[in-house]
Amino acid sequence: MDALELLLTRESALKLVSPGPSAAELDRIFASAVRAPDHGRLRPWHFVLIHEDQRGQFGDLMAASLRRRMPTASETELQRERDKAFRAPVIVAVAAKLRKDHKIPEVEQIASAAAAAQTIMLAVPALGYGAVWKTGAPAYDPTVKAALGLAPDDAIIGFLYIGTRAGGPSPLPRPDAGDFVTSWAG
Repeated sequence: MDALELLLTRESALKLVSPGPSAAELDRIFASAVRAPDHGRLRPWHFVLIHEDQRGQFGDLMAASLRRRMPTASETELQRERDKAFRAPVIVAVAAKLRKDHKIPEVEQIASAAAAAQTIMLAVPALGYGAVWKTGAPAYDPTVKAALGLAPDDAIIGFLYIGTRAGGPSPLPRPDAGDFVTSWAG
């Protein structure tokens, strides 16, 4: 696929099923991600790969996070949270391992990790798969961070759900780029 065509047609998948990318394809996806812009060469990106057979355990982690935030959550709400882990066969938690003691501001470190996440979101359809980027309250939960091997001050950029697209394209309208561009008056 032409690179510009990929950029112009990228969209989040509505539904994802098995199979997900192979180990070799995931290696290519991560190799592309570490090409993200990185001021100061801090390489703040960190990727936690959650395989298909780990989704139940990840779902339990998400439900426990909800239980901490909402002690009165019903079993139905907890199950709905667990089920989010089954949105796709592969999940990648993208994080920024922040260096607070560095001259490069934290916002730039987070921006670099977000650029790496976006690169993954482009590499995935280039290999014929679909993806959707989610965050939500678990991304800010210190217990979730610890379970993923992250420090409390690290920032989870998002959970990228990856698999084979099922169903049609998104019905959401595309914004007009001109609505977001102005020319500097000098």
